[in-house]
Amino acid sequence: MKEERSVTFAIVDYGLGNLFSIKHACEHTGIRTMITSSSSEIRGADALILPGVGAFGDAVASLRRLKLIDVLCEFAESGKILFGICLGMQLLMTESLEFGRHSGLDLIKGSVVPFEHPTSDSGGSLKVPQIGWNRISPHGAAGKTTISGGAWNGSPLEGLQRGEYMYFIHSFYVVPEDDVVSLASSQYGDIQFCSSLLHNNIFACQFHPERSGPQGLQIYRNLRSLAVQQTEKRET
Repeated sequence: MKEERSVTFAIVDYGLGNLFSIKHACEHTGIRTMITSSSSEIRGADALILPGVGAFGDAVASLRRLKLIDVLCEFAESGKILFGICLGMQLLMTESLEFGRHSGLDLIKGSVVPFEHPTSDSGGSLKVPQIGWNRISPHGAAGKTTISGGAWNGSPLEGLQRGEYMYFIHSFYVVPEDDVVSLASSQYGDIQFCSSLLHNNIFACQFHPERSGPQGLQIYRNLRSLAVQQTEKRET
């Protein structure tokens, strides 16, 4: 049997992310990684992970200081996989309303908005931020289904079940302008929100796969396989 080739993922280090948890998850699933803020190393990677925890405005300021804004946009345009996690997902959007109004990378048209008084079924107020396990489902499963049948087949969520639990910690969520990019949605009280999106080579999730057990590791395996396919195609 032919051994699958190795690929290298760059994990962007801009001072706001749980980098080593992500690195450990990657290496556990056979992905070589480098934690870096080097433009040349990022450009040379087979895929890129944009992590993030903290405030949107601080993150953008850090990326700007490190001169990484254009590098990230160029990487997205290259067609190679760009994977945003939590705040990294939010940074892909046009703007955020966290502590004012801040411009994002504008790779996905849309906004980042706060949870506004989420309410439980019994009428009680839910805590913000949302911290803990929550379900993800194919977007539109409760109404107009945009993904049916095999649900996430061919995407980085392939193999996950409808209603799978993932680990979240966030006070804000993304609202894409074009609903078709929403890959998965989740419910927090009376608020349904986009918990994962996919647009061409850009994939992102609000939850933390590296903290979500075997199901989260499956996402990294899927990304590895997709990156290998991309790399082999570029070399032919």
